[in-house]
Amino acid sequence: MKSPLREVLLCLAVSCTAAMAQNPASPSRPAASASLVSAHAPALPPPRPVARVNGAVLTDRDLLREMYTMFPYAKQHGGSFPRAMEADIRRGALKMIEFEELAYQEAKRRQMTIAPERLAAAEKQFRQQFGDEQQYETFLQTEAGGSKQVLRSKIKRSLLIEDFLRAEVNQKSAVSVAEAKAFYLKHPERFEVPENYALQTISILPPRARNAQQAAAMQPAPEELKQMRARAEEALQQAKATQNYEEFGLLAEKISEDDYRVMMGDHRAVKSAELPPAILLVVSKMRPGEVSGLLLVEGVFTIVRLNAHDPARLQKFAEAETVLRAQMQSSKAERLRREWDARLREKAQIEEL
Repeated sequence: MKSPLREVLLCLAVSCTAAMAQNPASPSRPAASASLVSAHAPALPPPRPVARVNGAVLTDRDLLREMYTMFPYAKQHGGSFPRAMEADIRRGALKMIEFEELAYQEAKRRQMTIAPERLAAAEKQFRQQFGDEQQYETFLQTEAGGSKQVLRSKIKRSLLIEDFLRAEVNQKSAVSVAEAKAFYLKHPERFEVPENYALQTISILPPRARNAQQAAAMQPAPEELKQMRARAEEALQQAKATQNYEEFGLLAEKISEDDYRVMMGDHRAVKSAELPPAILLVVSKMRPGEVSGLLLVEGVFTIVRLNAHDPARLQKFAEAETVLRAQMQSSKAERLRREWDARLREKAQIEEL
């Protein structure tokens, strides 16, 4: 569910993006004084209608706000959306603002109200988002024509939408422990944890290889292989002398030649199905804390330290409960939202412009 002030807060992002596009002044320049805003602030083009919902007009600014909500990274790139995604983002955003307007109209039809003290608290919260009075006045002029009453109406509208969604979607999508447990028992395959091994490695690569991928594609010359083995055997002696995770890791940082050296050689937990067969064969016979012998795997001399072995198992319900209930609730909420969207659209007059 959206924050009660999300909609009006995003107005500021749209205003700033549009203003910067028209007046790319230094971001460090002082803000315009409140008395000069209307005369000197960059003028935004008039809002353009994009849809009518039972006569209520939705504009391109409403649409852009929702597009930023769906793809917030656009604001970090001058307000631009990826070309390949823009049409889909726009289509989804348009459907969402239409649904929000339908939800707002339904809330009014039910004569839902917002307590004066709650509205006042929301206004105060919104006002606190601005760094100073000048920023607030600039926003008020740009997005509300200087009218605090218009701004108050926007906040009230957002709160009514929030209340409608809370009553018809969020509260009704709650998932009990019993429901989650029933799902868990019905779908045990979804809670299978595969066997995995927690490993550290030290790797010695061919002289011409920059990484393990290049090494796997090379066929070292006999002399190169001889040099590699000599370096690897020296590394093995040092690895066997380590006593714990930290000592092996520090040695890996110092002498290992693969990319994992910057992480103390730590591969963390690796599924057994993802390990090279030669390594799996060895580690399956090791105990945690042991260091392997010298292994030649895909053109790389490798030394492995086994830190932990977790056999395949079924995740307990207590372990899965929190995430499972959240996932089930999210899925249920989305289904209810879609049902309400279809129900409200059925009798509505919607014209996309």
